[in-house]
Amino acid sequence: MKKRFLSGLNLFIMTGIICLFFLFQACKKAGSETGEIVFKETKNKIFKNVTDEKLATVLKKVLNAKQDQLRNPKLITSVYEKNGYEPILVKRYLSDGQLRQMSTYLAKSADHGLSAGMFDASLFSSLLNKVYDKNKVVDIEDACQVIADMEIATANSLTSYSNAIVFGAISPRRIYAHYYTQTRRPQENDMLKLFELNNLGKYLDSIQPKDKSYLALQNALKEGAIAPGMSKEETSRQLAVNMERMRWKVEKGEGKSVWVNIPDYRLDVMENGISLLDMKVCVGEGRDLKKADDLKEYDEQDLKKDRPFSRETPQLSSMIYGVQVNPVWNIPESIATKEISRQAAADRYYLSNNNIDVYENGKLIQDSETINWSDASAGKKYTFKQRPGEENSLGKIKFLFKNESAVYLHDTPAKAAFDKPVRAVSHGCIRLEKPLELAQQLFGDGEKYQLIQKEMALTANQKAKDIALPVKIPVHLTYFTCWADQTGSMQFRKDIYGLDVVLYSYLMKLGQG
Repeated sequence: MKKRFLSGLNLFIMTGIICLFFLFQACKKAGSETGEIVFKETKNKIFKNVTDEKLATVLKKVLNAKQDQLRNPKLITSVYEKNGYEPILVKRYLSDGQLRQMSTYLAKSADHGLSAGMFDASLFSSLLNKVYDKNKVVDIEDACQVIADMEIATANSLTSYSNAIVFGAISPRRIYAHYYTQTRRPQENDMLKLFELNNLGKYLDSIQPKDKSYLALQNALKEGAIAPGMSKEETSRQLAVNMERMRWKVEKGEGKSVWVNIPDYRLDVMENGISLLDMKVCVGEGRDLKKADDLKEYDEQDLKKDRPFSRETPQLSSMIYGVQVNPVWNIPESIATKEISRQAAADRYYLSNNNIDVYENGKLIQDSETINWSDASAGKKYTFKQRPGEENSLGKIKFLFKNESAVYLHDTPAKAAFDKPVRAVSHGCIRLEKPLELAQQLFGDGEKYQLIQKEMALTANQKAKDIALPVKIPVHLTYFTCWADQTGSMQFRKDIYGLDVVLYSYLMKLGQG
């Protein structure tokens, strides 16, 4: 009887202990880890009453309501769906002043030529202050609401700011019709990493651009630099758009490379940050802007892409794989229609005097003077090729690289243009002041370069000859209207294609939200 009583008592005690254990666990789960973290940071006891279930419900509601205000809605929504609408960022980054540091960076976006409104800096700051304000968080509903609002604001501002500083605020291929350079844009993995950082403050420090060229423009912006012939406001806008260009992730490659800056009408062969050769160039004609350096709002319906003039030199990156000495010029249809056929109509000897052959369906026409060149369709019906010679528009050599616009770097018989201050005079190709020197830089002084010298020196019986480079060399056709030269002095150039105007307008649109 006694054993039975003790056995029953033990069972009662064990049952009680188990019940107390589960009761303790239930009480423990009633609170929220996030609420506890926010309480410790703010000393507001209301946050201790927050539950995970209540918080998840409010956060989901806030996320759904703010879809139109998010810059990366699909990714942000996906993150919280997968994590049960848990406030990841507030829990991870509220302590140690990390969100305070983020707020400071957002507020200083103007240092990068970007509007703080682009990253909702004011909203972020006001919500962060509200989290710490005991007078504004007085019950559990307030607590859940402010945590949810803070979480979504942090996700939105952090992803937007990180993307803009690391990759650029705008994709150039989205806004420019003649931009063919492969530019790396933020990917999903880049943004997902922001939800897993060990230290947000250190990350924000690390992504601030440290390139000397960028810092030079940034300092000029902070100091209120004024370019010759421009107002302080216009100069600031020009600095801002060129800082944005510097943020674009362009693969520069290693070793020797060729760079053309279109508004500067100049080419440099670069290696390890040093210019080995520089020369004047002529670039394509631009649109008819009465005041191309006046950065006013770009008047463009829909503002989807700019409308370039057909002769503008495109922005692109490619690989020079060889040259053609004494080249043949395959005349583009646009030039054939607008110029060649009209010249032939006005002068029956124009084609023969300029060594231009005419083809129909790939067959050479022996007597082109019999063609009715006044026919408007002549430029499309026939194809034209200019034979090698002293009058060839490509001169004695063209440098070959694959591109969608059929442009080259090439020699020219029209040397007088290099003496002009404004050298936007070509149909889109790059005319070189020193083509032989460029060949020497690319090929070296070996047999191939000696062959190039020999062939270019011929004055009769020239024949087109292709010569391959042993190693392909990158070429970049770029568009920078301001930069710091090697002495640290700021250089400013006119926006000859109106591309600064287009880019600044897009930055303005982003800043307006």
